[in-house]
Amino acid sequence: MRLGEVERLRGELSEFVADVFGSLPRRDQRRWGECYLRGLMLDGRRKSIQPMADRLPDGNMQALQQFVTDFGSSG
Repeated sequence: MRLGEVERLRGELSEFVADVFGSLPRRDQRRWGECYLRGLMLDGRRKSIQPMADRLPDGNMQALQQFVTDFGSSG
């Protein structure tokens, strides 16, 4: 998907994020979870953190990497 398409789905995505990441204790964790999912939805061959962060207007490679590390180790 292109960025504009993903942005148009942001309301629906926020509802999904609330369901998936609602148990995370901090708001910033839920925010980066949503950012990570938007990055996965975007066009691009590489789905690693750096390319996704580069494609997102609010992407932050370090914050996304921390989210993936924390979320991956909590489950």
